Amino acid sequence: MPATASQEGMTISADTEAAAAAEAAAAAIAGKKGQSIALLDVSRLVVLTDVFVIATGNSNRHVKTLVEETEHVLKAQLGRRPLRREGEDHGRWVLLDYGDLVVHVFDHETRMYYDLERLWADAPRLEFDQVAAEA
Repeated sequence: MPATASQEGMTISADTEAAAAAEAAAAAIAGKKGQSIALLDVSRLVVLTDVFVIATGNSNRHVKTLVEETEHVLKAQLGRRPLRREGEDHGRWVLLDYGDLVVHVFDHETRMYYDLERLWADAPRLEFDQVAAEA
């Protein structure tokens, strides 16, 4: 199923494999009650990656749980392993870098402070139904 943009007039240019991996990561996060999940197609704005997945956890432990579940699902379903991880020690902002996909999982305060959606406001969003993914 091809990814579509949620903003009118914006087209998705992300690689279909990266978009599918982003949707799988988002579903994994939603399944563990992650909040405010956003998928941004940054492929026209960044040379090194295609999609950002951004999500919020309720606590440092919850952030770590969301990251663990994301890694498990992407490995089990798609055979993907992150190239690198950042921020696991503190659990305030954990980054999983898969090359064409970067997953950012924040605690609420840190997400509000860095506000990646504002920084990448020119990036079209991939549609993702969080309610359906949680079911």
